[in-house]
Amino acid sequence: MVRLDRLANVLGGYGVRLACCPVPRSTELRSVVMHESTAARAVGGDVFLAVGAGSVGEALRWAVAARASVVLIHGDAEVEREATAVGTSEGVAVMVVDPAVSWSQLAGVVYGLVLEGRETESGRGPTDLFALADSLAGAVGGAVTIEDRLSRVLAYSSSQQGADPARLATILGRQAPDGLRELFEERGVFAYLASYDEPLFVEEDREHGLTGRMVVAVRAGRELLGSVWVTCGSPLTGVRCTALADGARTVALHLLRSRASADLERQVESDLVIRLLEGTADAATVVSRLGLPPGPLRVIAVRAHIAAERHAALLLAFERATTGFGWSRPGRSTLAGNTLYTVLPGEQVTAAREWVALLRAALPATVTVTAGIGGVAAADDLPAGRQEADECLALHEARSPDTVPPAYDESWDDILLQRLRAAARTGRTPARGPLAELRRHDAVNGTHYVATLRAWLEAQGDLAQAGDRLGVHPNTMRYRLRKMAEVTALDLDDPRKRLAMIIDLAATDDQADDEPARG
Repeated sequence: MVRLDRLANVLGGYGVRLACCPVPRSTELRSVVMHESTAARAVGGDVFLAVGAGSVGEALRWAVAARASVVLIHGDAEVEREATAVGTSEGVAVMVVDPAVSWSQLAGVVYGLVLEGRETESGRGPTDLFALADSLAGAVGGAVTIEDRLSRVLAYSSSQQGADPARLATILGRQAPDGLRELFEERGVFAYLASYDEPLFVEEDREHGLTGRMVVAVRAGRELLGSVWVTCGSPLTGVRCTALADGARTVALHLLRSRASADLERQVESDLVIRLLEGTADAATVVSRLGLPPGPLRVIAVRAHIAAERHAALLLAFERATTGFGWSRPGRSTLAGNTLYTVLPGEQVTAAREWVALLRAALPATVTVTAGIGGVAAADDLPAGRQEADECLALHEARSPDTVPPAYDESWDDILLQRLRAAARTGRTPARGPLAELRRHDAVNGTHYVATLRAWLEAQGDLAQAGDRLGVHPNTMRYRLRKMAEVTALDLDDPRKRLAMIIDLAATDDQADDEPARG
């Protein structure tokens, strides 16, 4: 089974365009059919390949007769316009295939996606993984759970033979509880799985509701893909233990097949998102191919790391972003350098922050996540949205990662000051002038003229308010201003010079270094 949204997403990389979609994009597609030349033989299926159709109308008639949700037809832009009208009236989604793509090439991809690239309620993974868990449970005589390398549940048997509270909590939470994982860590279970292929028996622990487990690593070559767990009160032996080891190898094949299908989708999705972020003339078309709704969008920039290690955590974040968390995936993502970018539909910044929070919750607690959220943008403005997200990300990295991710709508002033400071660090502020003279005087004589000028400018010339900022009397402010005028020509009556000094002060950000003299 594959959803229509995913089918359109993957096929977009093969020159297939979704012309119209009068059915929900979440429609589940379970079978693929083609027209039979024998009139007496009726066909039915969810995805209809209109091989041999002489017109759009004929293709749609065949699809309607087969009760298909989506039909694929060969054609150009003119065919696409006709297909949009006819498909909408018939209630069938229409995908128009580039004439350069052969039916044989396309059929292989479609059959692979619909019949093998299956998804389950627990996330990505083949639906027959559940059937495999049932079969394995019958062979070993205990309830089976199949987990990935992070102890997240991929599938489980319907059999409850020997089930205990720990298994129930694992299935309901879609992951082994923290306490249970800590127990396995302490007992060296995870270290054993990382190194050995033979099944291991884990003794009971009543405190954690564990009656006992047989566990075996699921491995492809040297890579650990996950593990298979069997609920049992004593070690499995003989044919039951052999069945568990054989079952782990079968699970590995299923996980590799699922991962290959997922990697294909990720590659297509990543390429399309990169096109949007770098700018493309057909941005609206790319948005449609990604399965995103038309309308306002935001770019989210994310970085993740565990201590000094950055690559593993970032790849894990990318996997979670492109797999989905909370069983929904509203955005489309890509990796560029050391940053994960996600294009998210909608105007509300709260939705973007919620997305970041869900991503953070889907990662191990040891992962540090920082993020920046660009402003609302149309499809063709996403390159600017990316820059805004990058700059907001830089703001978040300068703060505590526990703070709310900055959004450009609310942080544009900080962004502007950040740009000015970046320019100042490259030596683009004047080396001479009133502020430069005052800084040198402060450094040599221990005065606080720069702080005094800043307070006066911020108070818009109000001596009493400026004095309050520095904790000095207004007369002291007058005295300092007279002495400052002897050091350099301030020209405080000139509004352009006042503005220039405000910008200079903001760009160099001396405030932290200017301790005002009191008294």
